[in-house]
Amino acid sequence: MRPPIATVTRTGKAEPRTRVNNQIKSREVRVIAGENDQLGILTIEEALRKAAEEGLDLVEVAPQAVPPVCRIMDFGQYKYQLSKKQHEAKKNQKVIHLKEIKLRPKTEEHDFNFKLKHALEFLENGDKVKVTVMFRGRELSHKELGQRLLEKFLERSAEAAMVELAPKMEGRTMTMVLVPKKK
Repeated sequence: MRPPIATVTRTGKAEPRTRVNNQIKSREVRVIAGENDQLGILTIEEALRKAAEEGLDLVEVAPQAVPPVCRIMDFGQYKYQLSKKQHEAKKNQKVIHLKEIKLRPKTEEHDFNFKLKHALEFLENGDKVKVTVMFRGRELSHKELGQRLLEKFLERSAEAAMVELAPKMEGRTMTMVLVPKKK
């Protein structure tokens, strides 16, 4: 089995590239024409000649098959339809962002409420919220203060959020991730 040809895009990701006409390297191919009419297994020369007679392109649609499956079609129109499908799929997907709220063990009530209000707004918009309690110096010996702060945060946001990642220590920070509740 041949590895598929790939093109590296600007994002650095490899995307499979469709072989057309003379780029097809197989000696024999299974050919499909028009409205799914099976022409059978033909040599590449015969398949290219049939495509040229119709004024269309020979496009490899299943390179993994033995022999590869090719379709006689207008390649420009095929690429256009493919880009339209990708655009539609992109339009229908919901992007979820991760917003971060940073607290300290000695965060006062007013600041806590202010940050809670922002976290609730983020959750309403469908974003995840990462709540971080940062410890400095000797505060690290009182991890229970950070734990209580996160529990209080969860308690007050319980109507709009549920825990995706329970509170845990990572070095000098304690983090918890909240996600919006399904409605």
